[in-house]
Amino acid sequence: MMDKLDVLLTGVGGQGTILASDILVEVGLQAGYDVKKSEVHGMAQRGGSVESQVRWGAKVYAATIEKGAADYLLGFEMLEAARWIEHLKLGGAVIVNRYQIPPPSVTMGEARYPDEADIQRLLESRAGRVTWVEATSQAAELGTAALAGVILLGHLAAELEVELAVWRDVIARLVPQRFVSLNLEAFDRGCSIAA
Repeated sequence: MMDKLDVLLTGVGGQGTILASDILVEVGLQAGYDVKKSEVHGMAQRGGSVESQVRWGAKVYAATIEKGAADYLLGFEMLEAARWIEHLKLGGAVIVNRYQIPPPSVTMGEARYPDEADIQRLLESRAGRVTWVEATSQAAELGTAALAGVILLGHLAAELEVELAVWRDVIARLVPQRFVSLNLEAFDRGCSIAA
């Protein structure tokens, strides 16, 4: 059993960031950890920024992760991952979806979306490892891009010490019944990509 795990999940409204963090919370509880969660999703329904922090430990006293202390940064969107990189501990791991959702400043021509190489350099400035995942395109192959978050969770789960059966059970309980098999397929795909 790990001593602790601090995961920062970042994305844009509608990507499933909150569902993914809810799954991560429940998996931590099922694995016997004390768990705390913090989230910000003010303009999420309008495509705004979404950020959630999930902490597992023997005893967790605060829901928020100190800046520069996250073990993992799970980026549902490339620019959002880059925006939050300072919250990752030096040598931490980044798992990022290779997917762009241009913010309004870009769509209105006031700014440009950074090149992937620039984002890569920024992520590598703190991370010990950056893993790019084609989560949205993989999810689209399964029928809906909304499954990208569960694919990213599968990737994360493959790196952690909690049995995959626990993750699968939690997913089956938290997603609507008619979408369970599709979400489990997406989770398994994420696990196999990581392997």
